[in-house]
Amino acid sequence: MVLYQPMNGYCYNSDTHFLFNFIYENLKKFKNVKGELLDIGSGSGVLGLLVKREYEKINLNQIEIQKEFQFLTSKNSQTNKLDNNLYKGSFLDFEFDKRFDICVSNPPFYHSNVIKSENKSLKIARYNDSMPLESFIKKSSEILNSSGKIFFCYDVKQINEILLYLMKYKFNLEALQFVHPKSSKDATLILVYARKDSKSLTKVLNPLVVFDEEGNFTEKVNEIYEHCGTHSIKAEFE
Repeated sequence: MVLYQPMNGYCYNSDTHFLFNFIYENLKKFKNVKGELLDIGSGSGVLGLLVKREYEKINLNQIEIQKEFQFLTSKNSQTNKLDNNLYKGSFLDFEFDKRFDICVSNPPFYHSNVIKSENKSLKIARYNDSMPLESFIKKSSEILNSSGKIFFCYDVKQINEILLYLMKYKFNLEALQFVHPKSSKDATLILVYARKDSKSLTKVLNPLVVFDEEGNFTEKVNEIYEHCGTHSIKAEFE
């Protein structure tokens, strides 16, 4: 999958690959994955496009607030011959014309009180004051159908808030996975799958460890990158 990225601005990273793999692992038990999927804050479009490539029966919808990334989402959709429906605007303020069966997102999750980049594009993509966690979960609940699913990744240090808001807005935590830089390091990222109107017990997947003690990617991470097969091209666009 060829993906155009901005020369100066936010580029997708390994979080997106790990989240896609988490989505893939959790959807394995469903024999016929279809319906309306919304990629929230699509950026260059990579997460939604990876899911669409894997599940052809899904109708891919994406929403993005920044004009540069609206262009990149459309460009990458066309380049990879994967149809999408792009909504242009703020996810939190948008009045959608339909409900969705699945929401996926790599939302901005750095806490708003940390030192921020001066780059406006990076600020919007990284810091959660542009899309607070509670607002993100509340809006997702409102636009999902009954039994709708949500998949996202977040800063593991905010797990208390994640669990609180999922319960508040009637989501059941179906599965989670912790991502560790090394086996000797604490987790830094959490991958979350929640579902409306469900009473299933939560499944905790094996931890995903990124690097071995020699600093090389682990076998599992290499498998994820090979499955994704993404190739980035950085370019400037008018």
